[in-house]
Amino acid sequence: KMAEKQEEPSNTQNGEPDNAEEGEEKKKKKLKREDLPPFEIVTGERLPAMFFKFQFRNVEYSSGRNKTFLCYVVETQGKESVTSQGYLEDEHAAAHAEMAFFNTILPKFESSLRYNITWYVSSSPCVTCADRITETLKKNKNLHLTIMVGRLFMWEEPEMQAALKKMKSAGCKLRIMKPQDFEYVWQNFVEQEEGEEAKAFVPWEDIQENFQYYEEKLAEIL
Repeated sequence: KMAEKQEEPSNTQNGEPDNAEEGEEKKKKKLKREDLPPFEIVTGERLPAMFFKFQFRNVEYSSGRNKTFLCYVVETQGKESVTSQGYLEDEHAAAHAEMAFFNTILPKFESSLRYNITWYVSSSPCVTCADRITETLKKNKNLHLTIMVGRLFMWEEPEMQAALKKMKSAGCKLRIMKPQDFEYVWQNFVEQEEGEEAKAFVPWEDIQENFQYYEEKLAEIL
């Protein structure tokens, strides 16, 4: 039984849609058994529109937005290319979505494959997650990560700025989400009402100014 358990995470990575859901369920149970922090990683095809509209808003002061939503696209290039996507959310009190991605979505990187990963995240990583990203990229040269963020998290802190610089030097591409990127997430990761025509993305009033604001800050930091 133990041997069986160990193989599980790899099943869901091979892009086999039929057992992916079952694998997710088993993985959640496995996580609980190993007594990880008391939080649940919610993985799903699409996130509710109200979450997107609130959490991804690129406001300057993010009061009440204490969750991270991470939408990911993983392109694995080997003999054949396989693309998978989904989203994770977390509670800031326990493990963060960035960690959860490496622990559950891609726990291992095969050295013979090349991974192109894009994250669309509501806010940039905290120092601990930034450090973990830096280490992971240094260890796995076949891993290429682009992180598109809606907002910068605690960017005034010198410690945070240093962590973002380290990520950049490890090869991570860090970008602020433009209005088109929010639209991409809306079309590809947000639940649309059943039976209705997909609703068009409606940009909020200050989306462009906020993007420019954060882009300038990020350019100054990096």
